[in-house]
Amino acid sequence: MRTGIIEDPVYLEHIRGVPHVETPQRLEIIHRMIEDHFKGRLLRVPARPAIEEELAYIHTKEHIRKIASTAGKPLVSLDPDTQTTSRSFEAALKAVGGCLALVDALLAGEIDNGFALVRPPGHHAEGNRAMGFCLFNNVAIAASYARKRHGLQRILIVDWDLHHGNGTQRSFWENDQVLYFSTHQYPYYPGTGALGEVGAPSAQGFTVNCPLSSGYQDEDFAQIFERVLAPVARQFRPDLILVSAGFDTYYEDPLGSMLVTPKGYARMTRILMDLAQELCHGRLLLVLEGGYHLEGLNLSVRAVLKELLGESLLTAQEQRLDQRETLTVVERIWSVQKHFWKRNA
Repeated sequence: MRTGIIEDPVYLEHIRGVPHVETPQRLEIIHRMIEDHFKGRLLRVPARPAIEEELAYIHTKEHIRKIASTAGKPLVSLDPDTQTTSRSFEAALKAVGGCLALVDALLAGEIDNGFALVRPPGHHAEGNRAMGFCLFNNVAIAASYARKRHGLQRILIVDWDLHHGNGTQRSFWENDQVLYFSTHQYPYYPGTGALGEVGAPSAQGFTVNCPLSSGYQDEDFAQIFERVLAPVARQFRPDLILVSAGFDTYYEDPLGSMLVTPKGYARMTRILMDLAQELCHGRLLLVLEGGYHLEGLNLSVRAVLKELLGESLLTAQEQRLDQRETLTVVERIWSVQKHFWKRNA
């Protein structure tokens, strides 16, 4: 498989030198891992800055101006969790633009799949507000760009980050051409993502929330993907699958209490690759969100990249469909989603 990645030195300049859990070390350790294990085997797609017109697919002009006004300033606090330093605006423009460049490369047939290794993350950013470490909503803008610039009709966004992507959900709340599917710890920051949040009356069922208590493991996430996401995706029939790939469900992550291992991320990636192959010519792109245990991030991103390249860590048994009894949470999700989707599609 030809797997494209987005890397850029400016991503390391966002909040460099500021004590913060969303540290540049997160990307530095990934860069070293790629050099050690994937040298010459991944296609580096050049990042570019997003332009205002592209940011405005999701964000208000006032919000764009507010983030732009932080450029060159040593430290600005946008909320208690979200800060900028002098090059954060530049990094944020290239985080968005890197995702758009990856969309271009995929749809031009230059790569088969890809992973945008960007900072700052994006899925909490709302149209008029930065929050949760996020300045612009990278995935939401990429979905809109794929539709507006490339003419794709339906986009599936899968968000496996520990935290609910409130900004992404809000961006497409009234849109039945973008389906947002999220697994997340609940109740937890930012407090959104309840089971009954299914979209506006004009787009009910196009938001699928899977709120989870703590302690869910690899097999549990695989079952949710196989028994909820897969049948919904087959009925939606996306032209492209985008993933908000957060790794804070890792079993040792300091911000969460899930129990996912690198093989769990490989399994979720494999399910998505199979769905993408079945439904949309293999079109699958991942975008980095959270993940704050450095070694866990290293091992988990490595597992995902190996899967994207077709070099699975999973045994044949681990790739089989889950044969256990249906999880209670799956039944709860279907108690809501059965009004919009067929369970056995």
